[in-house]
Amino acid sequence: MLENLSIKNFVIVDHLELNFENGFSALTGETGAGKSILIDALSLSLGQRGDSGVVRHNKDKSDISATFNISKNASAQQWLKENELEDDEGNLFLRRVIYKDGKSKAFINGIPVTINQLKSVGELLIDIYSQNSHHSLLKNSTQREILDNFAELDQEVVEIRKLYENWNKLFIENENFEKNKESYAEEIKDLEEKIKEFKELEFSLSGWQEIQANHKMLSNSSELIDGIQNCISILDSSDASLSNQINQLQISLSNLSNLDNRLSNQLKIIETITLESSELVRELNHYLQNLEINEDLKKDVEFKIQATFNFCRKYRVKPEDLENLSDEWQSRYELLTKLLDEKGISEALNEARKKYDDIALKLSKKRSEFALKLNKIITDKLKHLSFTHGRFEVNLNSIKPSINGNEQVEFLISTYLNAEPKPIQKVASGGELSRISLAIRVASITKANVPVMIFDEVDVGIGGGVAEVVGKLLKDLAVDSRHQIFAITHLPQVAAQSLNHFKVSKDQINSETVSQINLLDKDGRVKELARMLGGVEITETTLEHAKELLS
Repeated sequence: MLENLSIKNFVIVDHLELNFENGFSALTGETGAGKSILIDALSLSLGQRGDSGVVRHNKDKSDISATFNISKNASAQQWLKENELEDDEGNLFLRRVIYKDGKSKAFINGIPVTINQLKSVGELLIDIYSQNSHHSLLKNSTQREILDNFAELDQEVVEIRKLYENWNKLFIENENFEKNKESYAEEIKDLEEKIKEFKELEFSLSGWQEIQANHKMLSNSSELIDGIQNCISILDSSDASLSNQINQLQISLSNLSNLDNRLSNQLKIIETITLESSELVRELNHYLQNLEINEDLKKDVEFKIQATFNFCRKYRVKPEDLENLSDEWQSRYELLTKLLDEKGISEALNEARKKYDDIALKLSKKRSEFALKLNKIITDKLKHLSFTHGRFEVNLNSIKPSINGNEQVEFLISTYLNAEPKPIQKVASGGELSRISLAIRVASITKANVPVMIFDEVDVGIGGGVAEVVGKLLKDLAVDSRHQIFAITHLPQVAAQSLNHFKVSKDQINSETVSQINLLDKDGRVKELARMLGGVEITETTLEHAKELLS
C-alpha cells in the first residue's frame, strides 16, 4: 500500500506531506484547485516523463518521494531482490528529483537508479485509470489485455509470442532463402571457414583465464624467484632469522612458565607459531623447486595469447565474447544448412508450428472459460449501474495465427431489453461509456495483482442514484479485494462512501498561489459534501443532505 507521499516545490505546491491508510480514499475540491497535481506528482515518482515546467517558480528543483509497504507484494519484493535494491524492513522508498534545467535523478531505497528501473517497479505498485482509459477501452488490444489479466494468462501470453516469433522467423528465413540461394550458399561457406578457424584456435573462456595466469607468472618468474629466496632468507637463513628469534622466544617462555603456569597458554601459542613458521619454510622451498623457467612454455603461451588477440581484432570482439560469437555462427550455420535441406526446413517449420498451435489452443480454451466468467460479473455490475437490461459479452473472433494467439478479443454490449449485443464503440454514448468502463474495470481488477488503484474522474457523466452505486462499488472493491483505492471525484455521493476524505484547495500565500491537500474530519467532510451538493453558498438544507450522505 501507499503509506506516504511527499511533494516539494512542484507546480503550485510548496510542501505537502500526505499519509494514507488502507481502504477507499476520496479526493475532492473546486475546479482548478489542483486535484490532478497529486496524480502528476505520483506518476513522476513512478517513472513517468517530466520536464522543467513542473518546478515551482523561483525554485531550483522539485522533490517527490513515495513510501510503500510491500510486505504483501511478492512481485515487488522479487523485483527488488533481483535488482539488489531490497529493504530489510519490507518498505519501498521511491524518490524523483527534477531540476529547473530539465535534468532529473531517480532513487529506490536511497540508491540511484535509472528512470526505466523506477518505471518497472512502479508498474507493480499502482494502476491509474483516467478518463482517457475510456477511449483505450474501445481498442481490441486493451480488451484482450483485460481478459488475459482477468484470466491470469501472463505466462501463456509471453510464451505464445516467443513461439510465434520463432515460427515466423523460420518462415521468413525459408522464403528469403528461396530468393537468395546463391548468397546463402556463400554465407554457409564463409561460416564453415569461421567455425574451422575458431576450432583451430582451441579457445575456451576457462582456458583463456588459465593462459593469462600462466603468462603473468612466466613473465615475472625472475622476480618470483628473487622474492621467494628473500622470504626464505628472512625466515631461516641466518642467526638473526625470524625462525631463530621465534625459537629463542619459545625457550624464554618455556623457562618463565616453569615459574608461573599461567603462561602455559602463551607457551602453546608460540609453539604453534614455531610449527607454522617451519611449515612455511618447507612450502616456500617446495614452491621454489617446482618453479621452472620454461622458455618453450613461455613462447607457447605468448603465441596463444597473440593468436587470440589477432582473432579478436579480425572479428572486432573481446576475448570474453568469443564463445558467444562462435555459438551465433554455429546457430546460423545450422539454420542455413537446414534450409538447404527441404526436408529439414519442412520438419523445422512443422515443429515450430505445432509448438505454437499447442499453446495457442490452451490459450483459446482459457480465454473462452474466463470470458464466460467475465460476462457474468460485468453484466451483474452493469445492472447495479442502472443498466437494468444490460448484457455484456466477450466475443472471441477467430483470426489467422498471430503473436497474440488465434482469436481477436472483442467486447460486446446491449443496453436495453432484447437488444443484440454489439461492439462497445457502436453502442455506448459518453455517459454510458463511463459506467460501462467502470463496470469492466471493477470486475477485472479483482484479479489484478497491483495493490493500489487510482480512479481519476472516471465517474464523469454519472449522476443521481448511479453515483451512489459507483461509490459503493469502489468502497466494496477496497474491502473485498484488499486493494487500496483512490478516487478523484466531483460527485458527493461517491466521496461520501470513502473511508478517508482529502480536500484539495488553492490559497494565496505571500502573493503566491499555493495548492494544499488536507485530510478532513467529520465536520470538514460535511461542509465539503455540502459545497459539492449546493455550490459556493452552503445552506442548512445542503448541510443536512450532506449529513444524510455520511450516515
